[in-house]
Amino acid sequence: MSNSAIEDRLHLEYLLAPNLATEKEDGQDVVWGLTQPQKSLSPRYFYDDRGSQLFEQICKLPEYYPTRTEAWILQNYATQIAQMTGICELVELGSGSSSKTRLLLDAYRGLGYPLRYVPIDVSAGILKASAKQLLADYPTLQVYGLVSTYELALQKLMPTPLPSRTICFLGSTLGNFNQAQCDRFFAQVTAALQPGDYFLLGIDLQKPKDILEAAYNDSQGVTAEFNRNMLRHLNWRFGGNFDPNLFEHRAFYNASEAQIEMHLSVKRSHSVHLKALDLTVQFREGETLLTEISRKFDREQMQKYLAKQGLKLRQTWSDPNNWFGLMLAQVP
Repeated sequence: MSNSAIEDRLHLEYLLAPNLATEKEDGQDVVWGLTQPQKSLSPRYFYDDRGSQLFEQICKLPEYYPTRTEAWILQNYATQIAQMTGICELVELGSGSSSKTRLLLDAYRGLGYPLRYVPIDVSAGILKASAKQLLADYPTLQVYGLVSTYELALQKLMPTPLPSRTICFLGSTLGNFNQAQCDRFFAQVTAALQPGDYFLLGIDLQKPKDILEAAYNDSQGVTAEFNRNMLRHLNWRFGGNFDPNLFEHRAFYNASEAQIEMHLSVKRSHSVHLKALDLTVQFREGETLLTEISRKFDREQMQKYLAKQGLKLRQTWSDPNNWFGLMLAQVP
């Protein structure tokens, strides 16, 4: 298929300003996080182009069960999902390489449905590359990509020309949100949905500690590199001078909070300056920088939570080990 035919079906919109590194207001969450007693950063800073590539590598690691387990569920139940939603626009939050989306697209195509896909990702590079590959493989697909954060993209979604819309939030990313962030996120999602629209949610379920901790401490050190790459991203974005070699990857299961925590542990005392934010931060030897939480969920509790958000659960699918759950909810 010619490049021109692909370009005709690819529409990209950049909702993030192209020169974020000079926008001081963009980094206020960084300023806030680095000035708290427990220093922390938003997981969104994992995902520059290099971070997105590293995460794709993580998804293929033998220890990292979520991706392949969710993919197994989709391989077995995508057609059932497509039959339940009918013809709809697929909107994916944090689309990455869109690899699991192919399983859904195959199911909708197999039913003879028109294909319209709205991938949303902060990484313009990986979004454009994956969209072009999808367009080459699906000749009738229309792609309307948004280079954006979830929040901004959900506010800016255009009305769909198809009968309904399904917002997909796969890969257990919901676990990265604390409860207040979770509540805010669901308010944004439900505001973007019309009556009859759907929400497809992937959740990592509770399981033994040794399985959980191995998934975030892989033997090849890819997760450690992914964690430290956040500091390189901050250096580029805000004119920082983080030395990633002064930080060590740590990940462990916090049983009382039912969550994995990822930290960067400081090897020796030093200071870091972020020029674009006019911020200097002192790090003490032994203190940690919290970079991610990954909450593990209970299906029954999540069903009750969805109901409180005004979403009616239509179906839940899982794998034989009950390690992962895929939930389809609908706005009544």
